[in-house]
Amino acid sequence: MEMDSHLQSSLLFVMKEFMINFNISTAIYRPIKQVFDYVSTPENDFQWQYGTLASARLLEGEIGLGMHFRSVGHLMGNRVQSVFEVNEYEPNAKYGFKSLSGPLLSQISYSFSIDRGSTKVGVCMQANGVNSIQIAEGVLEKWMRLQFKENLTMLKNLLEVKRVQFVAEANSMGKTNGEA
Repeated sequence: MEMDSHLQSSLLFVMKEFMINFNISTAIYRPIKQVFDYVSTPENDFQWQYGTLASARLLEGEIGLGMHFRSVGHLMGNRVQSVFEVNEYEPNAKYGFKSLSGPLLSQISYSFSIDRGSTKVGVCMQANGVNSIQIAEGVLEKWMRLQFKENLTMLKNLLEVKRVQFVAEANSMGKTNGEA
């Protein structure tokens, strides 16, 4: 029995030692509700996540705890399909999901807070490679960290550009109304 528990704790240590684990964040100048709603809608993923081709809920319904969604994309040049389950959901505060299938065992958590007039979006990524990933975890972690940074930059640019478009539309409508 002691041998089994020692072996088990050794295996857990090895998993922790080689686990991909990082945190990154950015500030987006949009209201927190708009940022949260956009990020927590799987159907939007392909617009701001590098390598995501499509993502959709498996069943119709509200976004929340227990919801499942499927994502199809590319990981290091390979086409992958994964199913995820939402396991963290606090409107305008937290959104997280874990993988149920695919090439990585992962947990991705987004946090949202107001910081100096913007919405701070934090991402925590934890993953272990499984199912035929033939690459050193250090290389995979660097690649994934870069990808997540690029994703946040695309999200920021997309949402802030939409803001400019909304403001421009409102201004042009105001000018039209003022000129009429």
